[in-house]
Amino acid sequence: MKPTESLIHEHEIVYLVLDAIGREVEHINAVGKVDYETIRKIVDFSRNFTDRCHHAKEENHLFTALVKRGLSQDEGPIAVMLWEHAQGREKIKVIADTLAYAEKGNGIALDVLKENLDAYAQLLRAHISKENNVLFPMADKLLNPEDQKALEEAFEKVEAEEMGAGTHEVYHQLAHDLAKKRES
Repeated sequence: MKPTESLIHEHEIVYLVLDAIGREVEHINAVGKVDYETIRKIVDFSRNFTDRCHHAKEENHLFTALVKRGLSQDEGPIAVMLWEHAQGREKIKVIADTLAYAEKGNGIALDVLKENLDAYAQLLRAHISKENNVLFPMADKLLNPEDQKALEEAFEKVEAEEMGAGTHEVYHQLAHDLAKKRES
């Protein structure tokens, strides 16, 4: 499997959580109550799978390889992806920081929580679309077979050494569990 195919598969797992976020926001709007444990799981998934694993593969390996092949890190697709990764991290930080206040009944915090959950989901949906439809096809054209092999190995190393053996699968299961919650 090409490295970009591996990243696209991870996007499919992220989409499960983005769908769960949408259902949680709808539930909050409908009944005015938050399932705080579910939101904590979403934050955990977003910080560890989406950012620490998936974005690390992109930022530390794929983007670096693309820069070596002539793409700019300061403008164009890579710059946009990096900026959006930072925006996603900020949204998750606000969600995590606001959670305790919302849990204590602070109405403003509840509104901030909903707004940032929704904004995070929208941001990542647009971001994934850009990667899948623009950046990854570009990467497949620019990267030679040696680059592809080096990326495969680097991605495996991220999963095994940086995340820890079996952690990737734990987050896949968490995404599937969140996807089943409140399904229509």
